[in-house]
Amino acid sequence: MNSKTIKTLNPRTGDFLDNDYVLSTPNDLNEKVLDAQLAFTVYRNTSGNERAILLETIAEEIEAVKEEILDMTTLETGLPAGRIIGETGRTIGQLRLFAEVAQKEFWVEAVIDTALPDRQPLPKSDIRKCLVPLGPVAVFGASNFPLAFSTAGGDTAAALASGNTVVVKAHNSHLGTHQCIAAAIARALERCNLPKGIFSSVIDEGYELGAALVQHPGIKAVGFTGSYKGGTALLDLVSKRKEPIPFYGEMGSVNPIVLFPSALKESKTVSNLIGSINLGVGQFCTNPGLILTVDSEATQSFCLNMAEAIEQSVGEVMLNKAIFDTYEANMAEISAESAYTLLGQGIKVTDSLAVKPCLALTSGKKFLTHPKMSQEIFGPFSLIVLCENQDELSEILMKIEGQLTLSFMGEETEFEEQAHLVALAQEKAGRIIFNGVPTGVEVGYAMIHGGPFPASTVPSSTSVGADAIRRFARPVCFQDAPQSLLPMALQDDNPLEIFRKINGKWCQDKI
Repeated sequence: MNSKTIKTLNPRTGDFLDNDYVLSTPNDLNEKVLDAQLAFTVYRNTSGNERAILLETIAEEIEAVKEEILDMTTLETGLPAGRIIGETGRTIGQLRLFAEVAQKEFWVEAVIDTALPDRQPLPKSDIRKCLVPLGPVAVFGASNFPLAFSTAGGDTAAALASGNTVVVKAHNSHLGTHQCIAAAIARALERCNLPKGIFSSVIDEGYELGAALVQHPGIKAVGFTGSYKGGTALLDLVSKRKEPIPFYGEMGSVNPIVLFPSALKESKTVSNLIGSINLGVGQFCTNPGLILTVDSEATQSFCLNMAEAIEQSVGEVMLNKAIFDTYEANMAEISAESAYTLLGQGIKVTDSLAVKPCLALTSGKKFLTHPKMSQEIFGPFSLIVLCENQDELSEILMKIEGQLTLSFMGEETEFEEQAHLVALAQEKAGRIIFNGVPTGVEVGYAMIHGGPFPASTVPSSTSVGADAIRRFARPVCFQDAPQSLLPMALQDDNPLEIFRKINGKWCQDKI
């Protein structure tokens, strides 16, 4: 057993917290993946109702220790209590959504083409298909969401709901939070009389164990939320495996917002944008990092109002020192680069890893000749781009890379007049927003949290919402199979009472 330990840091004080966390070894990782493989042989055969009970039990166990979670997570992240309470509720709600999805089992997409034994010149076989789980899934905890995108977050919930086992690589910024959640999951597995290998985790202070995890032959898919650098490094390792596997990476974006003339005159536009920029100290993958508009007299007044508002904003602490150092380096670079005009900076508090919110300005022409301006800056920063005309704004949208979101603010007549921009947005982003800000991702059945690369590695998927379950499944076809060997979703009697496509028609019929 490894005796080497690490501690977590309090970002407000800069001091290490008291608890020690034992680092996992390569042998530990191998044993946990092997346990996950063995547990998968049992868990894959559970019913949707059994998986739903597990997810509901995990939610109950987390709810039972929410005060402990609140105390630990606020210490480890520097996030305010209100944020942690909200994120705990989101995590519990997410687990319950996937419990509902698992129980209903509509997600398996059952399709049946019945046999035609008398067809000429050749008879037609009975052919049926549905989605089945992949196997052990590696999940990487995110730094900026210690609960909702970490140990029991969306990736874990979706993988468990679809019948997969999970091995989590804990984020070393919030290990105390991780252990509290992991213990809750272990208690839930015990209550449900399920193998403990269904869920496990590893702790590492660097990148070696994460790299080994995605390369382990027992891992069949990966869920990742984090930086472009970290995500692409893991994607490269996955692509070099003897057996390549799906890598579902969500890597953030600048989430452009296009302001039409009417929005510039609305006072709520400024307050909504500033609130979104500052939310969570800008440490969201949906932070509005780019604001585009055509230059006019109205934009000058708008920029002054934005500058005044940002200067009244009080900065907060970043989640860890690496994020703090990167943000400060980016701000220093912007201050030194003549292509930017610094509009204003907020008030910095005295806490250890505190930063100032910042707003900068540039022209459309400079933006088009400085590719780095289109890259995400993780933190409370946004860049306003004043375009010479509508054509220049369109050119910018055409040249930017894939985004999680793209927003339009204005009146319906303006949207209709610039309908080509809305059409272009469908090529660039996973979620298109009208008269709203990108922060705040609803967990439901219609949500898409993904987008063309580099926002995510698989643009056809989502990491939030009910459809996230499909990432960890694959279609299997059964030809002329005996009823006793078919998944319940494909059996003639339709014991699950789900909608199925039978001979091209969606229905709940028995056969």
